[in-house]
Amino acid sequence: MRVIPVIDLLAGQVVRGIAGERDLYRPIVSRLTAGSHPGKIAQAFVEHFGFGAAYLADLDAIQYPGDDKPCFLDAYEQIARAGLSRLWLDAGIGTPAAARHVRSAVETRGLDVHFVVGLESLAPDRELVSIAAELSRERTIFSLDLRAGLPLTQVPRWCAADPVEIAYSVLASGISRLIVLDLADVGMQGGTGTLELCRRLRAELGSGFELIGGGGVRGNDDLRSLAQAGCDAALVASALHDERLTAADITAAERSIE
Repeated sequence: MRVIPVIDLLAGQVVRGIAGERDLYRPIVSRLTAGSHPGKIAQAFVEHFGFGAAYLADLDAIQYPGDDKPCFLDAYEQIARAGLSRLWLDAGIGTPAAARHVRSAVETRGLDVHFVVGLESLAPDRELVSIAAELSRERTIFSLDLRAGLPLTQVPRWCAADPVEIAYSVLASGISRLIVLDLADVGMQGGTGTLELCRRLRAELGSGFELIGGGGVRGNDDLRSLAQAGCDAALVASALHDERLTAADITAAERSIE
């Protein structure tokens, strides 16, 4: 199982997520390096763990209401130059117009980016096929965003939907990578609350897609639980900064936890 480090970016600084309550986010305090500069944090992830990819949430872009997202391209470039050259970027893409804008912006810098489309950001769900076409399906990852188990969405028919139903619709659109993330778990050090959902998704939707879990990962036991629930990869942040996971742990996870 792969481990993907998470970088939450706000106002040009790396911040620590707290249960999705973004007004509480503050610059990261990490045992890996001093400060919260994105390039320094990325360099620490590379030097300490050997990572080459990262999930990057640009919170300014996610919270911006328009399609002309204010992508922090300099920070993206700093992270890539430090060695995290393969970025999974969530910049609040929710419409085809936003997809075109973000894709065009990162292409000007020559960055190797795969694009996260979050349920939180998605406008009409019927535009998902068009969004994936703008980004290319091979470079599109869907994030099934939840809050305390409920879909976090602007799409009326999905507000009270079973998350498995939403996932089925996403996979039917041709997207084959699915993040499952409950924002209530993020940064709370209480473990991952989506294990049963991940097990259901794998059992009911089969093996023909990549399943990525995360949120609240505290250490090896949580990585093991995600792997046993059917996840192919895990998103991790706090456990890395707090040194509750080591390079040896990451290597063991990537060799597959039994």
